[in-house]
Amino acid sequence: MADEQLDRALDLLRRLNPRDTKRNVQAISTLVPDLTEDLLTSVDQPFEVRTCRKTKRDYLLCDYNRDGDSYRSPWSNEFDPPLEDGAGPSERVRKLEVAANEAFDVYRELYYEGGVGSVYFWDLDDGFAGAILMKKSVTPGAKSSGVWDSIHVFEATDRARMSHYKLTSTIMLHLATENSNLGEMDLSGNLTRQVEVDLPVESDASHIPNIGKLVEDMELKMRNQLQEVYFGKAKDIVGELRSLGTLSEANRDRATQREMIMSMQR
Repeated sequence: MADEQLDRALDLLRRLNPRDTKRNVQAISTLVPDLTEDLLTSVDQPFEVRTCRKTKRDYLLCDYNRDGDSYRSPWSNEFDPPLEDGAGPSERVRKLEVAANEAFDVYRELYYEGGVGSVYFWDLDDGFAGAILMKKSVTPGAKSSGVWDSIHVFEATDRARMSHYKLTSTIMLHLATENSNLGEMDLSGNLTRQVEVDLPVESDASHIPNIGKLVEDMELKMRNQLQEVYFGKAKDIVGELRSLGTLSEANRDRATQREMIMSMQR
């Protein structure tokens, strides 16, 4: 019964506006409290930002740094609200997590020119795993806004002088605008892609550039797909539905075109 309820809840969330995912998850959890934990671990939601009490640096909240109602800061490794026995990575994986946060903080500044980023690692029996989170919000005007949330979850399996990486990337995008020519537009959705690859590893330090290259390549590919496929198609559809030019301008252009064709025929 519980599995059937979860399947129906996930199917319902897929059919609702992605912009309201957080509110919809909360509503379903209120109706069926037993599904709360499964929904939080199964549904990607726009990230919330919190400031680390110790370092005063912003970090992102997600299920991968959550323990109960507390969230672990990647900068101080402390939970907020405080937990005495909060789950965290081993000493070896924590060192990798610190190095990854420093590296992806530079990546965030170069590619996003702002925003907030966080990296969280945890131990596996035969390696380790992690989640790289990026968030950028833009509100240029009262009638225009945009939010980009990307999450890259990977597993690194140790092998002889090699490591097998499995990366699953999801981008959640929300754009809204309103003007006199276009009217109201709300474009929201998410895109998920996955890749697996074996890369050489000389030491633990090799993992950071390996993971960084995988995330960089994946984000570039997904951004191009969003721009060329989704936005290009939306532009074509809007252009067919509503022209920015006046009717008189369109008639004048058609008359000029007919005149040119007739002149060429003569």
